[in-house]
Amino acid sequence: MVLLSASGMLSVSIGTVAWATVSFLLVLFLLKKYAWGPIVKSLQEREHSIESALNEAQKARNEMANLKAGNEALLREARDERDRILKEAKAVGEKMRTDIEQKAKDQSERMLTAAKLEIDNQKKAAMTELKNYVGTLSIDIAEKLVRDRLSDSEKQQALNSKLISEIRAN
Repeated sequence: MVLLSASGMLSVSIGTVAWATVSFLLVLFLLKKYAWGPIVKSLQEREHSIESALNEAQKARNEMANLKAGNEALLREARDERDRILKEAKAVGEKMRTDIEQKAKDQSERMLTAAKLEIDNQKKAAMTELKNYVGTLSIDIAEKLVRDRLSDSEKQQALNSKLISEIRAN
Protein backbone atom coordinates (compact mmCIF):
# COMPACT_ATOMS: atom_id res chain seq x y z
CA MET A 1 0.00 0.00 0.00
CA VAL A 2 1.07 3.30 -0.84
CA LEU A 3 0.98 5.85 1.74
CA LEU A 4 0.42 9.28 0.55
CA SER A 5 1.77 12.08 2.34
CA ALA A 6 0.29 15.44 2.58
CA SER A 7 2.97 16.86 0.40
CA GLY A 8 2.33 14.18 -2.24
CA MET A 9 -1.23 15.15 -2.63
CA LEU A 10 -0.56 18.72 -3.14
CA SER A 11 2.10 18.17 -5.65
CA VAL A 12 1.08 18.87 -9.22
CA SER A 13 2.31 16.84 -12.06
CA ILE A 14 2.12 17.96 -15.63
CA GLY A 15 0.60 14.69 -16.71
CA THR A 16 -2.23 15.06 -14.28
CA VAL A 17 -2.87 18.63 -15.40
CA ALA A 18 -2.76 17.56 -19.04
CA TRP A 19 -5.14 14.69 -18.45
CA ALA A 20 -7.41 16.91 -16.37
CA THR A 21 -7.39 19.57 -19.13
CA VAL A 22 -8.09 16.99 -21.82
CA SER A 23 -10.85 15.49 -19.69
CA PHE A 24 -12.29 18.92 -19.00
CA LEU A 25 -12.17 19.90 -22.69
CA LEU A 26 -13.68 16.54 -23.66
CA VAL A 27 -16.51 16.98 -21.14
CA LEU A 28 -16.91 20.59 -22.26
CA PHE A 29 -17.07 19.49 -25.93
CA LEU A 30 -19.55 16.72 -25.16
CA LEU A 31 -21.67 19.05 -23.04
CA LYS A 32 -21.59 21.68 -25.77
CA LYS A 33 -22.45 19.21 -28.50
CA TYR A 34 -25.03 17.12 -26.68
CA ALA A 35 -26.26 19.16 -23.70
CA TRP A 36 -25.77 22.89 -24.31
CA GLY A 37 -27.22 22.83 -27.83
CA PRO A 38 -30.49 21.16 -26.84
CA ILE A 39 -30.67 23.16 -23.59
CA VAL A 40 -30.07 26.47 -25.39
CA LYS A 41 -32.44 25.41 -28.18
CA SER A 42 -35.18 24.49 -25.67
CA LEU A 43 -34.54 27.76 -23.80
CA GLN A 44 -34.84 29.69 -27.07
CA GLU A 45 -38.01 27.78 -27.96
CA ARG A 46 -39.37 28.46 -24.48
CA GLU A 47 -38.45 32.14 -24.81
CA HIS A 48 -40.13 32.25 -28.23
CA SER A 49 -43.28 30.51 -26.95
CA ILE A 50 -43.47 32.90 -23.97
CA GLU A 51 -43.00 35.86 -26.31
CA SER A 52 -45.70 34.46 -28.62
CA ALA A 53 -48.03 33.93 -25.66
CA LEU A 54 -47.40 37.49 -24.50
CA ASN A 55 -48.08 38.79 -28.02
CA GLU A 56 -51.27 36.72 -28.24
CA ALA A 57 -52.34 37.96 -24.82
CA GLN A 58 -51.74 41.55 -25.93
CA LYS A 59 -53.71 40.91 -29.12
CA ALA A 60 -56.49 39.36 -27.06
CA ARG A 61 -56.48 42.39 -24.72
CA ASN A 62 -56.64 44.72 -27.72
CA GLU A 63 -59.45 42.68 -29.27
CA MET A 64 -61.32 42.69 -25.96
CA ALA A 65 -60.90 46.46 -25.72
CA ASN A 66 -62.17 46.81 -29.30
CA LEU A 67 -65.07 44.46 -28.59
CA LYS A 68 -65.89 46.35 -25.42
CA ALA A 69 -65.84 49.65 -27.32
CA GLY A 70 -67.97 48.07 -30.06
CA ASN A 71 -70.38 46.67 -27.49
CA GLU A 72 -70.67 50.05 -25.82
CA ALA A 73 -71.33 51.67 -29.20
CA LEU A 74 -73.96 49.02 -29.99
CA LEU A 75 -75.50 49.52 -26.57
CA ARG A 76 -75.63 53.29 -27.13
CA GLU A 77 -77.20 52.74 -30.55
CA ALA A 78 -79.73 50.32 -29.06
CA ARG A 79 -80.62 52.82 -26.34
CA ASP A 80 -80.94 55.60 -28.91
CA GLU A 81 -83.10 53.35 -31.09
CA ARG A 82 -85.23 52.40 -28.08
CA ASP A 83 -85.67 56.07 -27.16
CA ARG A 84 -86.56 56.93 -30.76
CA ILE A 85 -89.08 54.07 -30.96
CA LEU A 86 -90.64 55.08 -27.63
CA LYS A 87 -90.85 58.68 -28.80
CA GLU A 88 -92.49 57.61 -32.06
CA ALA A 89 -94.88 55.30 -30.19
CA LYS A 90 -95.87 58.14 -27.87
CA ALA A 91 -96.41 60.44 -30.85
CA VAL A 92 -98.47 57.80 -32.65
CA GLY A 93 -100.46 57.11 -29.48
CA GLU A 94 -101.09 60.80 -28.96
CA LYS A 95 -102.15 61.20 -32.58
CA MET A 96 -104.45 58.18 -32.32
CA ARG A 97 -105.95 59.57 -29.12
CA THR A 98 -106.49 62.97 -30.74
CA ASP A 99 -108.00 61.35 -33.84
CA ILE A 100 -110.32 59.19 -31.74
CA GLU A 101 -111.38 62.21 -29.68
CA GLN A 102 -112.01 64.22 -32.86
CA LYS A 103 -113.97 61.35 -34.43
CA ALA A 104 -116.04 60.97 -31.25
CA LYS A 105 -116.68 64.71 -31.18
CA ASP A 106 -117.67 64.73 -34.87
CA GLN A 107 -119.90 61.70 -34.39
CA SER A 108 -121.58 63.23 -31.33
CA GLU A 109 -122.16 66.45 -33.28
CA ARG A 110 -123.65 64.46 -36.18
CA MET A 111 -125.83 62.50 -33.77
CA LEU A 112 -126.93 65.72 -32.05
CA THR A 113 -127.71 67.34 -35.40
CA ALA A 114 -129.59 64.22 -36.51
CA ALA A 115 -131.51 64.16 -33.22
CA LYS A 116 -132.43 67.84 -33.56
CA LEU A 117 -133.54 67.24 -37.14
CA GLU A 118 -135.57 64.23 -36.06
CA ILE A 119 -137.14 66.28 -33.25
CA ASP A 120 -138.01 69.06 -35.72
CA ASN A 121 -139.49 66.53 -38.14
CA GLN A 122 -141.50 64.89 -35.37
CA LYS A 123 -142.63 68.30 -34.17
CA LYS A 124 -143.73 69.30 -37.69
CA ALA A 125 -145.48 65.97 -38.17
CA ALA A 126 -147.23 66.37 -34.82
CA MET A 127 -148.23 69.93 -35.71
CA THR A 128 -149.53 68.80 -39.09
CA GLU A 129 -151.44 65.94 -37.47
CA LEU A 130 -152.81 68.33 -34.83
CA LYS A 131 -153.86 70.83 -37.53
CA ASN A 132 -155.53 68.06 -39.49
CA TYR A 133 -157.30 66.84 -36.36
CA VAL A 134 -158.35 70.37 -35.43
CA GLY A 135 -159.49 70.96 -39.01
CA THR A 136 -161.48 67.72 -39.05
CA LEU A 137 -162.91 68.51 -35.63
CA SER A 138 -163.81 72.04 -36.77
CA ILE A 139 -165.49 70.69 -39.88
CA ASP A 140 -167.42 68.19 -37.79
CA ILE A 141 -168.53 70.91 -35.37
CA ALA A 142 -169.41 73.28 -38.23
CA GLU A 143 -171.34 70.51 -39.96
CA LYS A 144 -173.29 69.80 -36.80
CA LEU A 145 -173.98 73.51 -36.34
CA VAL A 146 -175.02 73.98 -39.96
CA ARG A 147 -177.29 70.95 -39.82
CA ASP A 148 -178.83 72.28 -36.68
CA ARG A 149 -179.38 75.71 -38.22
CA LEU A 150 -180.42 74.38 -41.58
CA SER A 151 -182.88 71.88 -40.26
CA ASP A 152 -185.52 74.47 -40.35
CA SER A 153 -186.47 75.78 -43.85
CA GLU A 154 -186.88 79.33 -42.63
CA LYS A 155 -183.43 79.34 -41.20
CA GLN A 156 -182.18 77.92 -44.50
CA GLN A 157 -183.75 80.70 -46.53
CA ALA A 158 -182.44 83.37 -44.15
CA LEU A 159 -178.91 81.96 -44.41
CA ASN A 160 -179.12 81.82 -48.24
CA SER A 161 -180.26 85.45 -48.34
CA LYS A 162 -177.50 86.52 -46.03
CA LEU A 163 -174.84 84.73 -48.12
CA ILE A 164 -176.23 86.23 -51.36
CA SER A 165 -176.14 89.71 -49.89
CA GLU A 166 -172.54 89.20 -48.74
CA ILE A 167 -171.54 88.01 -52.18
CA ARG A 168 -173.10 91.02 -53.81
CA ALA A 169 -171.38 93.33 -51.34
CA ASN A 170 -168.01 92.05 -52.38
